Amino acid sequence: QVQLVESGGGLVQAGGSLRLSCAVSGRTFSSYSMGWFRQAPGKEREFVAAISWNGGNTYYTNSVKGRFTISRDNAKNTVYLRMNSLKPEDTAVYYCAGRFRRYGSREETDYDYWGQGTQVTVSS
Repeated sequence: QVQLVESGGGLVQAGGSLRLSCAVSGRTFSSYSMGWFRQAPGKEREFVAAISWNGGNTYYTNSVKGRFTISRDNAKNTVYLRMNSLKPEDTAVYYCAGRFRRYGSREETDYDYWGQGTQVTVSS
């Protein structure tokens, strides 16, 4: 049984920063590529970022490029999402997801495991 637990969400002013963490337990973390998705109120869940099994490849949605950074520490079984220059439109519940493939995907249906989500609220 694979479990994903997000943390690090909260309330921040526009222009501020947060770092989300996702701790993974269960099967060998280094076998998974990981992704971050988000869902704003009244909207569908959308792709934010993904990272390959060894961190060598990263992918971002256009709206966060240059502001967000995904990374992973396989020794700690943890994936991170560093979010800088936050905007009110970044307000959402952020979910981490894992897939038992080496390379990440932008499609949520490609992921096998999901966390429970963490709320990020950016005030203007």
